[in-house]
Amino acid sequence: MEIIWKGPFREDDRDQQIQVVENFTSKHVSGIVLAPLDSQALVSPVMSAVQAGVPTVIIDSGLKMDQYISFVATDNFKGGQLAGERLGTLLGGKGNVILLRYAVGSASTEEREAGFLEVLKTTFPEIKIISSDQYAGATRETAYQVSQNLLNRFKEEVNGVFCPCEPPTIAMTMALREIGKAAGKVKMVGFDAGSQSVTDLKKGDIQGLVVQNPMLMGYLGVMTVYKHLHGEKVEKRVDTGVVLVTGENMEQPAIKDLIYPPVDKYVK
Repeated sequence: MEIIWKGPFREDDRDQQIQVVENFTSKHVSGIVLAPLDSQALVSPVMSAVQAGVPTVIIDSGLKMDQYISFVATDNFKGGQLAGERLGTLLGGKGNVILLRYAVGSASTEEREAGFLEVLKTTFPEIKIISSDQYAGATRETAYQVSQNLLNRFKEEVNGVFCPCEPPTIAMTMALREIGKAAGKVKMVGFDAGSQSVTDLKKGDIQGLVVQNPMLMGYLGVMTVYKHLHGEKVEKRVDTGVVLVTGENMEQPAIKDLIYPPVDKYVK
């Protein structure tokens, strides 16, 4: 198989991602593996690909349609629940919490946010959400600015923070560190195992990271298209797993494979 990789320069550039899908469709590629930036905006181009006979596998983040071959992804709602359970436990069931959202239309992070809020509401009713309407945006720069603004407003009130993906996790941790609220003074739970986040977890500035398996997700996305093209039956939904990583378990072999991905295992 020949794999042609293309993506938008910015992670929030929906128009460019639509153009990429449309270009692949017009070239009549054998199949597409797509991680949609927006659950609604990418529906039309994917429908066009399917109608043109180009089978499409969705990975990472969902679409508001089901005409794709398979959806290979984390159970993001469960991931958000793990974050809520961790932060609620760290706070002893009481305190003020900030949820820094990612971006409107990002299905994966919206599910994480929903799972997080559901656990706090049902399991930790004495925890108060003091902000849940701010969005970090796609870059560390925008996330850092929003984080600073939130901490300027709530730094004397906030006891815990949850960020649902890598850019805001790194940015919020940096902002907490700069005002002397890191290292557990404000409990910080993030999502994804970027190298900086793992370093921050090891140092104690983050108290929990909910980690998925993006390497496996990409691998299974390609293999699912391959199997479909060769007449094999594939599952409509493939769950690639999600775990909570803490300072206490991060040295366990199975966890280390997630936070330090064994690239050679997949790239041969």
